[in-house]
Amino acid sequence: EQLVWESSAGGTFTISEDKDGERLTRGTRIVLYLKDEQKEFLDEKKIKDLVKKHSQFIQYPIFLLTVKTTEKEVEEEEDKAEEDSEKPKIEEVTEDEEKKKTKKVTEETKEWDELNKTKPLWLQDPKEVTKEQYAAFYKSLTNDWEEHLAVKHFSVEGQIDFRALLYVPKRAPFDMFEPRKKSNNIKLYV
Repeated sequence: EQLVWESSAGGTFTISEDKDGERLTRGTRIVLYLKDEQKEFLDEKKIKDLVKKHSQFIQYPIFLLTVKTTEKEVEEEEDKAEEDSEKPKIEEVTEDEEKKKTKKVTEETKEWDELNKTKPLWLQDPKEVTKEQYAAFYKSLTNDWEEHLAVKHFSVEGQIDFRALLYVPKRAPFDMFEPRKKSNNIKLYV
């Protein structure tokens, strides 16, 4: 069974069975339709930055179809019709004339680039992870401008196996004792 999830960003969405679309053997296809004022999100660099910021540590691969242009030098073909119509001539050929004329042609190729090649930190061996990687992940996770005070990277094996990262921030949050604050301090990434 293949389903379609549709939303127009109005806070509601619909889920229906996909009867007309191309059948996917595995995975998810995401198609976005943008408003005219949101065309900046079509820029390849912008898409890569967004994926890096929000999905860098997801263990499922994210691919982007990119168009790469390369310039190649191709030999120009001389008109054979002119050669055939002319009577044979004998000419001396100098070294300059021996060099064939070339022209530059731009060739476009489409390639799928994997955007999130980084394996999630908690799945890596703690000995292989650097302090800078821990700090970068902490800052992207918490939007904190300072580095963490301490980090604990461990794994637990038993009836349930898991690996975890626990961070201790340098400072307590400014609204820590506010009674109406919703606490969302623990984040789970699978």
